[in-house]
Amino acid sequence: MLAGMTPAPTMAASVSEATLRAHVQALAGDIGERNVWRPHALRAAADYLRRQWEAQGYRVAAHEVTFERRRWANLEVSRPGRQAPDEIVVIGAHYDSVFGSPGANDNGSGVAALLELARLFAARDTGRTVRFVAFVNEEPPFFRTSDMGSRQYARAARAKNEDIRAMLALETIGYYDDAPGSQRYPPFFSLFFPDRGNFIGMVSNFGSRALLKRAVAAFRAASDFPIEHVATFGWVPGVDWSDHASFWSEGYPAIMITDTALYRYPYYHSARDTPDKVDYARLARATAALAAVVEALAKSD
Repeated sequence: MLAGMTPAPTMAASVSEATLRAHVQALAGDIGERNVWRPHALRAAADYLRRQWEAQGYRVAAHEVTFERRRWANLEVSRPGRQAPDEIVVIGAHYDSVFGSPGANDNGSGVAALLELARLFAARDTGRTVRFVAFVNEEPPFFRTSDMGSRQYARAARAKNEDIRAMLALETIGYYDDAPGSQRYPPFFSLFFPDRGNFIGMVSNFGSRALLKRAVAAFRAASDFPIEHVATFGWVPGVDWSDHASFWSEGYPAIMITDTALYRYPYYHSARDTPDKVDYARLARATAALAAVVEALAKSD
């Protein structure tokens, strides 16, 4: 570096807490509950995502899905890889909310991080292609059915024989609590993990252990933010409860990034899941570390 020059800011330093807050407010505060029972709100959320990505310089692709003769869309933007463009890393989050809830943490927090990560990579070279995808229709009545937006996306990717090397599902990542006893688990997991809900979790099935290991290593190398991880059976309650499971069903490696949702968040799937419940400072720290994870996964081998 030449004398007198200052280093370019890292991606971590560029993560904006204010921007994350603005995204959650727009989705869960201004638009509010957004699902097929509130179609205008669901379309307003899609329009918001489209505007944000277009402002970042992306061309937005809409992959339409149909439910009861109405059309909805998974929205996708992409940063083509320089060395291995056919190798793909997918970062995804669902933008609908459950019936009766404005969905600030579930999943406004995940979508806010998705938008911020896309912004950070908009002008950044990567070895592999990185796709940022906002999935529609994750919540009931679509949950764990073939009509989930992510299920249709993953199925279409497999039909095209796309080489998806990694998928990260950002699912409810904005609530943290330092109090003892604030963290709960499925049976027996409390024997091995802390009782304070102040960490981000990474969860995989056994088939995605290698991806999990690499993601955790990249996260820890970039940040001292607390993280716990587990590779376990898909039938453990909560383990397959998001869009990553859609990619497991097609044989793709995938992990869920989560604050553990119902095992920690007292306002899960309720009318009280509002923007004031999200811890934006820690959401920003977690998002910054996830940027390093995406960067590591996007390197061609």
